[in-house]
Amino acid sequence: MKTTTKLGSLAAAVAIVSVMASCQDKEKTAAAPKTGTATVSNEEKIVYVNSDSLLNKYQYFKDLKTKMETKAKAAQNDMASKGQAFQREVAQYQAQQSTLPADQRAATEERLARKQQELQSYQQNASAALQNEQNSENVKLYDKIADYLKEYSKKKGYKMVLTYSKGNSAILFADESLDVTSEVIVGLNEAIKK
Repeated sequence: MKTTTKLGSLAAAVAIVSVMASCQDKEKTAAAPKTGTATVSNEEKIVYVNSDSLLNKYQYFKDLKTKMETKAKAAQNDMASKGQAFQREVAQYQAQQSTLPADQRAATEERLARKQQELQSYQQNASAALQNEQNSENVKLYDKIADYLKEYSKKKGYKMVLTYSKGNSAILFADESLDVTSEVIVGLNEAIKK
């Protein structure tokens, strides 16, 4: 099972955060600009987050990626081990096949066929379980980011937070002063420490 496709779906989950309607805050004053933060005028209530940077620097995502890669590798190793054991059993049968009576050969072949089906079923179930866990973690990741952005937008007075991802974005151009990625990453990472 390739973790890159899983991570791609994780990146897609973050990309879903693209349009967030938020806050009913009617405050018209813009926050004083700080070093490394976006400066947005009173009329500009839309900002964006670079999802590529967010995924690379958000500690929760890094931990999740490591966890899922570890689980995928463990599942692959488990399947390889079970597959090798089955192959040894088949090889042993093939070596003894000519010396066995016909009824014993038929029984052994039937047992090996059942075992092969069980192995395939086990592999499918393990793969499905890993996929379900990945999907569940994607939902948690999305919820964490969406919840944070709702509060962040409310506090800052933003009406919408878009997401930008190089090569996979509806945003062709945005002024860098609207990029709040660094500020959001800091806030998200502080939130997971609590």
